[in-house]
This record gives sequence, C-alpha cells and structure tokens, in this order.
Amino acid sequence: MSSELSPRPAASPAPADGDNRYKSVQLKLKKLAAAMDSSSDELGALQREMRANAERTEALAVDIANADLDTRFVELTNTVSVALGGAAHDVRKLHQSAQDVAETAHETQRTHSTLYGALDDLRSSRTERTPKPGFFAR
Repeated sequence: MSSELSPRPAASPAPADGDNRYKSVQLKLKKLAAAMDSSSDELGALQREMRANAERTEALAVDIANADLDTRFVELTNTVSVALGGAAHDVRKLHQSAQDVAETAHETQRTHSTLYGALDDLRSSRTERTPKPGFFAR
C-alpha cells in the first residue's frame, strides 16, 4: 500500500476577476469544466485504489488471524480495512459530485453560447463603439 499524494497549486482554474465579457466567460467555463473533468478522473482512480487497499487489508487481517498472532493485531487490521472502505465510499460520493459539477459546467457553457454567441458575433464585427453598460438605463 503506497500513498503518493502530490500537492496541488493553490490557484483556481478560472479566477473570479469580474471580467464578464462573452469570450472571457466562455473561457472560464471551459477551464472549470476541464478542471472538474480532471478532478473526477483522479477521484475515480483514488476510489479504486482505496477500495483495493481495503480489500488487501482485509485479506491481511485474515492472514494474521490464520498465523495465530495476537487478536489485537487482527482487530486493528480489520479496523483499518473498515476505515479504508468507508473512505472509499466517501470518495465515490465526491467523485459523483465532481462529475455532476463538470456536466453542469459543460451544459452552462453550451447554454451561454446559445444565448449570447450571436450577440457577441454582432458586437465584435461592427466598427462602431458600443455604449458603456447602463447608458440606456435611466
């Protein structure tokens, strides 16, 4: 059983910088969806590894019991196996949540593109300057 955890950069994949232009929002949604897809893949792998470690630990507890070692070691090993199984279950739930968020981000990006893509094409292709936000609101 090995645990190879590597630290992740603290920066978010898509900074909330207040830039709400169409292309900027599309890029942020794309980065968020990609980050969540990546996280989902990593959580799936982690869940499988934890489940395998739980099964190996359970088999080890049986081997310890068959070797007539102190029952305290059997109980401790079984406790570790149960803890790993519970952690694997929780990681599975987190994995499902990450998949849901990734799916929602992809859907939001498509919806945003449908709603505002044509408007952005119009605004980007004209040579006249666009009034500042709030100009028409009086």
